[in-house]
Amino acid sequence: MTTETQTSFGYSDAISKSIVWRAYAIHFGGEEISEEGFNTNSGYVYIALENGVTIASAFGQAVDFIVYDDETEEELFFDCIQELNKHLGTRY
Repeated sequence: MTTETQTSFGYSDAISKSIVWRAYAIHFGGEEISEEGFNTNSGYVYIALENGVTIASAFGQAVDFIVYDDETEEELFFDCIQELNKHLGTRY
């Protein structure tokens, strides 16, 4: 797992980090994590999983589940686990 070495977080970034880790624990606990970090361009705190799902939150808001669509070369954003499951045909 790659982890960025950010040494301090603002209030909303720290809240985002806790929201992302909670979503990981609830829906993906045990899944292999490939990367954890903070995107300074988007403000997203994220956990990227080996299964292709990224869990992200910005500014203390609810998580987005993000997957990359190889066919369209776009990132697809889902704001609930049910929609992600429907898209992937899985159950997390």
